[in-house]
Amino acid sequence: MEYSAQAIAALVNGEIIGDPQVTVQDFAKIEEATPGSLTFLANPKYLKYLKTTEASIVLISRNLVPSYKVEPTLIVVDDAYKALAVLLEFYKKMTHTRKGREKNSYVHSSAKIGKDVYIGAFAYISENCVIEDRVQIYPQVYIGENVRIGEGTIIYPGVKIYNDTVIGKNCIIHAGAVIGSDGFGFAPQADGSYKKIAQIGNVVIEDDVEIGANCTIDRATMGSTIIRKGVKIDNLVQVAHNVEIGQNTVIAAQVGFAGSTKIGKNNMIGGQAGFGGHIKIGDNVKIGAKSGVIKDVKDNQTILGQPAMPFREYSKNLAVFKRLHQFYTEFLDLKNTINKILKNKN
Repeated sequence: MEYSAQAIAALVNGEIIGDPQVTVQDFAKIEEATPGSLTFLANPKYLKYLKTTEASIVLISRNLVPSYKVEPTLIVVDDAYKALAVLLEFYKKMTHTRKGREKNSYVHSSAKIGKDVYIGAFAYISENCVIEDRVQIYPQVYIGENVRIGEGTIIYPGVKIYNDTVIGKNCIIHAGAVIGSDGFGFAPQADGSYKKIAQIGNVVIEDDVEIGANCTIDRATMGSTIIRKGVKIDNLVQVAHNVEIGQNTVIAAQVGFAGSTKIGKNNMIGGQAGFGGHIKIGDNVKIGAKSGVIKDVKDNQTILGQPAMPFREYSKNLAVFKRLHQFYTEFLDLKNTINKILKNKN
């Protein structure tokens, strides 16, 4: 699809410097762009490429507009990165939205399907499901009984959604994710064996949540495992039974949450962090990559380490650890000196 600078500027509320009628068909990085492509400039590190880029249109942050004339048409906005996100979302909706039901898909007669829904080949929708308007269900998706999926949500290939799951509006669930599998609940027996505890709860995912590829979100033992509005979860994340993740929290890849952990809102969690069970994390908390979190954390903290501790404390300990070999060598020298003194006295 082809768009003019004038049309693009209208979408992002931008100002045009150059030809408003110039058109583009695709996106590219500024250093690799070719005629007919749109690029963006939000980082002063890449300002040097503005003189050499072959892009037809450059979306540029206001503070980076040059005093010299450049070849491409510029669309000036307050924040080029945020404006690019708007354009990419618009482009994706225009080029990737599908409708209709493909052959070899199965929809139970009791399921309620909204308007403009796409159901891909070999998708399976069980009884009593409610699929609202404009939902996209890609091939080989399994949707269990009594599942409800809100309007505009996208379910990518191979996702498995177990019974009774509730998914809100405008969510994105990437390929291979499993939503609503049993929580890890087993009761130890006198003979050393383990008896499975039935997991009779569900998973509730609120609006505007994105879940990465191959994530697993377990159903609650009782009640609900809850992912609140606006949460963004990277690939390969494990969320155990009865966990609650607060609004607008972002979680990098390979994080693991043990059962019944409560995560507050507006948190940032680095990759491979691990959380013990039955702990509570406050709001506006930043947790470094590979942190081991085993106790409650108050609001507005920055923590990291194994076990996780406040940033300043961790930094002091790290400074000591970096000199550990030096301290050990000095200790051995001091020990030898003392031994010599004691030996001479004898």
